[in-house]
Amino acid sequence: MGPLQILIADDNPLVRYGLRILLQRHEGWTVCGEAADGLEALEKAARLKPNVILLDISMPKLDGLSALPLLREKVPDSEVIILTLFESLDIARTAASAGARAYVAKSLLVTHLVPAIEKLELTGNLPRS
Repeated sequence: MGPLQILIADDNPLVRYGLRILLQRHEGWTVCGEAADGLEALEKAARLKPNVILLDISMPKLDGLSALPLLREKVPDSEVIILTLFESLDIARTAASAGARAYVAKSLLVTHLVPAIEKLELTGNLPRS
């Protein structure tokens, strides 16, 4: 079984850098790509077929909530975790109904992101090559 492939889609390069550092410290995980907007996230997800997509809600060209159903169509085996500055139950519900498997506020990334990905791994829904 290969490493867990993770695509980071966030328009802030510092957030992408920090996430890469955080995730690559976890044995068996690798960041396979990064995207700075929703359209780039769609293109890279279709090409890279990551196991997990970390998707920011507020991005240029195509926001995360609009990209989410398109990602579910293009890469149905990829699990999507929504990242956002906003802690909103309404946004979390909207994301879940569109196919997101988790919702993590950016203020809680350090403590909540790794456990959210680990939970996806434990469910066995993340096919690996």
